[in-house]
Amino acid sequence: MLRVSGSTTLKEEQNWLVTASLMTLASVALAAALAYTRAVMVPFVLALFIFFLITPLNDLLHLKWRVPRWLAAFVSLLLVAGMLGLLGLLITTSASGLGDSADIYREKLVGFAERVFAVLDRYNLDLGQRDFVASLQQLPLGRILRTTAGTVVGLVTNGFLVLIFVVFLLLGRKPGRAHTKLYAEIDAKIKRFIVTKFFVSATTGILVGSILSIIGLDLALVFGVLAFLLNFIPNIGSVIATFLPVPVALVQYDGLAMILLVVLLPGSVQVIIGNVVEPKLMGTGLDLSPVTILLALVLWGLIWGVVGMLLAAPITAVLRIVLAQFETTRSVGELLAGRFPADHVQEAPA
Repeated sequence: MLRVSGSTTLKEEQNWLVTASLMTLASVALAAALAYTRAVMVPFVLALFIFFLITPLNDLLHLKWRVPRWLAAFVSLLLVAGMLGLLGLLITTSASGLGDSADIYREKLVGFAERVFAVLDRYNLDLGQRDFVASLQQLPLGRILRTTAGTVVGLVTNGFLVLIFVVFLLLGRKPGRAHTKLYAEIDAKIKRFIVTKFFVSATTGILVGSILSIIGLDLALVFGVLAFLLNFIPNIGSVIATFLPVPVALVQYDGLAMILLVVLLPGSVQVIIGNVVEPKLMGTGLDLSPVTILLALVLWGLIWGVVGMLLAAPITAVLRIVLAQFETTRSVGELLAGRFPADHVQEAPA
């Protein structure tokens, strides 16, 4: 017969139930507040990640190279403005190319569909292919692409608000100030995770974009930017980024070999970086269960949409790092990592 060590009293069970209920209500209220304040909170969270990304440079300039604090902050802000401007330029250029080539791609897509449906016609199979081709010919592809690109560009234009938040975060920070061991450990782990994730994602995007450009795939720049952004979504993001160019490759190339190259070469980059390079650099910085990542994608997607899905894994990883540092919440951090607390059971005497 098994008996749980330390028999739980009715009062302890009631206290646990009350605590769990209050935490659930607080979580729902917090989610509603985050959704309501989305216009402000999304730029603020982005500013926090950028702040952690540039503070090592700021500290290097001010503490080691003895650059005045205001000048170090100014150089860091220039770097942030440059990154946001470059990302905005890449997305704007990609959006312009998509809009200009919309009619060409629609014609290629219709031609590809007609070749596929010709095989069905040969076997006298009618799956409504004629209506489908007619729908493709009337598809407002240019408007759809411009709307989608406009949404992404709109996120980048929030960079001004992000920059303001970063300015105040830098001004409110005092480099070299002594902190408690716990705070210093949390700060160091978060910085390591964000800096490593950013540079790993940037490397992935550059390599994928370069490979697709060398192959000669249209919109290679677009897929490079998407590989950079989607790399912030562990596991799922790399798979999506690998197969996103397939529709363009199917329309552009006639041979199977080139289509396979479009998938295999970027896929190899994703596998090597995601399974070899990133774990070596990241250590235990992420350490999230696949179930946790999936739930985080759903929840943050409901709260903040596409931006929430891109930020879901970094936010959850930072949350796990913080929870793991406190004894009271350590078990929650272990659950986020997919490790269940050990059940303390012992065999009762016969």
